[in-house]
Amino acid sequence: MSEQPPSSTVDPATGIRTDSTTAAAVLFPRHAQTFPALTPQEIARMRAFGELRRYSHGEKLFETGKPGPGMFVILSGHVAITQRDGLGHVTPVIDQGPGQFLAEIGQLSGRAALVDGTAEGEVETLLIPPERLRALLVAEAELGERIMRALILRRVSLIQGGVGGPVLIGPSNSAGVIRLQGFLTRNGYPHHLLDPAKDRDADELIARYSPSPEDCPLVVATDGTVLRNPTESELARALGMIRPIPRDKIYDVAIVGSGPAGLSTAVYAASEGLSVAACDARAFGGQAGASARIENYLGFPTGISGLALTGRAYNQAQKFGAEMMIPVEVRSMDCSRADGAFGLTLDDGEVLRAKSVVVASGARYRRPAIENLDRFEGRGVWYWASPIEARLCAEQDIVLVGGGNSAGQAAVFLSSHARRVHMVIRGGGLGASMSRYLIERIEATDNIELVFNTEVVGLEGADDGSLARVRLRSRLSPEESTMEIRNLFLFVGADPATGWLEGCGVMVDRGGFVVTGAECKKYDGQQVSALETSVSGVFAVGDVRAGSVKRVGGAIGEGAQVVAALHGFLGDTARPAL
Repeated sequence: MSEQPPSSTVDPATGIRTDSTTAAAVLFPRHAQTFPALTPQEIARMRAFGELRRYSHGEKLFETGKPGPGMFVILSGHVAITQRDGLGHVTPVIDQGPGQFLAEIGQLSGRAALVDGTAEGEVETLLIPPERLRALLVAEAELGERIMRALILRRVSLIQGGVGGPVLIGPSNSAGVIRLQGFLTRNGYPHHLLDPAKDRDADELIARYSPSPEDCPLVVATDGTVLRNPTESELARALGMIRPIPRDKIYDVAIVGSGPAGLSTAVYAASEGLSVAACDARAFGGQAGASARIENYLGFPTGISGLALTGRAYNQAQKFGAEMMIPVEVRSMDCSRADGAFGLTLDDGEVLRAKSVVVASGARYRRPAIENLDRFEGRGVWYWASPIEARLCAEQDIVLVGGGNSAGQAAVFLSSHARRVHMVIRGGGLGASMSRYLIERIEATDNIELVFNTEVVGLEGADDGSLARVRLRSRLSPEESTMEIRNLFLFVGADPATGWLEGCGVMVDRGGFVVTGAECKKYDGQQVSALETSVSGVFAVGDVRAGSVKRVGGAIGEGAQVVAALHGFLGDTARPAL
């Protein structure tokens, strides 16, 4: 078949025509790895995993916002890939021909498509559904590696392109915009922002829907639906990120929490053939996912961001077939096992059933006793430091409270954005609570100032409701001082997220951390798993577990370790009673 000229698309809002070759060069700098060509021999091996599908000119293979059917391998013809947002803007992505495949990382689990695929002329494809695609990646190691890399790079490029996906409309520094941007960014979902002060489309939408301040920000979903100041759960459902639980399905293991420990459990359990459902109330990665740079994790000598590390684990878990349910909050657990399964009641009232449960819900950021703290959360008070929050600190003095590794990582990261970082520590030094490499990095950074034996005691606001001033008190004297500060970062530890376990018999210590192993079990002549709780079949890993090492490496190790105990428990329950 002769090569067709690149397709082009006209943006209805601007009238600008762009060809797909130009768009691809911008969106996909690693083009060869993002769009590898398959050989005839590789396609022949892939036929066992799919079925032939034919499409006429102009027919959609997949559409933005609708569940994708899987991965398409183009046998003949061409398919135009375009991005479309809820405002009607269409952006060409690339034109694909014979020997190329159509999918991105979401198709490992049949998620909603992020782009449109339209047949140009008659098209013949091999369609590989999600479950068969996962089988292909495992069965064909070398080919699977190339495909997996391409799927990940395509999602990354769509995010970096800043087009497509939902449109957020509101001031870039507003609490609602920052909240939703953080949610979508942490979950690796493409989106873009329109500020009504700078963009005509945004201003017209604000005028049309006449929202009150409580209605902002607006979100325009890919199908044109307009959401007014939605919760993360409402936005996720509108985007198809949350799917119904299959009726009557009982998973081998339900994992509550998808920080490093939960992700590790999901990867190892799913790779060993267990059916896995993993829930998290907001995003994968937990507190580690918000770390700007982790430099002491094995195998990454130049360091890696928490989001990059946990994002790889999230994709890996899906590769092996784990069902990732995010954002889904577990409200309570029924341990009666009347039908042989635990019942986890979710925030929408549905019940997730599983033969065993791994508690990996980690810890929630601690809210210190600071006057007026609740007034300024999301309006100048932050519990993590991502590029979104860093953008607000440009050329400003900021205060960061905390003396642990998370605080140190955040201080170093923010120092490249802020004019000065005032690092407030209650104690008289950092040696007992922070890794040596971080202490040395902080001491070598000119615009980080260490303020020892001091704590923040109160906050004051500006006329617009944002943070304006911070009151400090020395712990060595009753003196107070005030600083003009618009952004305060709090890294003062965390409390275990175990409220959902109340009433089901899982033992916790005085601090609320889950007790495991011999401390909560009667021996009865049987070996006791170090990670099993007081309720048989319920295990705990990571920061939520009493006595755990509060480090990323330790959490990942426990996630791998607990899988052996899961096999032992599931094997015992499957064995008939004598």
